[in-house]
Amino acid sequence: MHADEIRATTEQVRRLVTDQCPRWADLPVTPLPDEVEGTDHVLFRLGDELVARMPKIAWAVGQAESDARWLPALAPHLPARVPVPLHVGEPGAGFPWRWTVVPWFAGGTPPRLGCADVSLARDLAGFVRALHRVDPAGGPAKPPGSRGAALRHADDAVRRVLPRLAAHDDGFDVRAAEAAWEVCLSAPEWDREPVWIHGDLQPGNLVVDDDGRLVAAIDFGALGVGDPAPDVAPALWTFTGAARETYRETVGYDDATWLRACGWALAPSLTGIDYYRHTFPRMAEHGRRTVKSALTNLT
Repeated sequence: MHADEIRATTEQVRRLVTDQCPRWADLPVTPLPDEVEGTDHVLFRLGDELVARMPKIAWAVGQAESDARWLPALAPHLPARVPVPLHVGEPGAGFPWRWTVVPWFAGGTPPRLGCADVSLARDLAGFVRALHRVDPAGGPAKPPGSRGAALRHADDAVRRVLPRLAAHDDGFDVRAAEAAWEVCLSAPEWDREPVWIHGDLQPGNLVVDDDGRLVAAIDFGALGVGDPAPDVAPALWTFTGAARETYRETVGYDDATWLRACGWALAPSLTGIDYYRHTFPRMAEHGRRTVKSALTNLT
């Protein structure tokens, strides 16, 4: 998936758990299948109730510390479960980075290429509203270029990728995508108090029960304090049809925030189509669908 990724092995995880978490040393270690793996961690089941999260790329190495610092404080305020670390592991056994053990949340994920479930849209909007109400004092400010910072900081990356996208047929007009991006950039920046954001509420980061109701939100790698717009963007990258409208209305932000949300749907989708075209086709396809959704909602 990444040219410079480092993938933990089952044997490494077994040795790390035995050395650092002896109470779990007898639990079987089972790698999760590729279809549930994301872009920045390799996951291993530890028995039936735990998961070891092993970073596989340098940009994700700070998540163990962030999760351990902030999720215990946020969890009591939220209406769904979050993966509060039960252990933060140190490098060892040939693995270079810190890692975590978190609870396993039983359930599934919504359809990755578009969910029409209105009830789930309400559930997720309620989760976001609760997260955004938590006192942001002392929280980590989102740095320029990251989701939750000013959208203009993503402009260079988007402009660089547009000519490469124009050389392919991804099912949308690249010139229309550029025009839509400029509309998003024209929106006023967030000028109110920053809020806590998850930043990556895509289908693969949601756990739902058999009835499709929200059980947990996972993977807080984009967690921080900033503009709420990235948490409005799931209207486009997670939901379709009436569920999209329900999410947008229930989460409850103004038109300027909606435009910035469309921008935060476009930027990682456009760059992701290019980056993952050959190495992670599922992610590239999710990006194509998100771009087309944004264009439909902006034109």
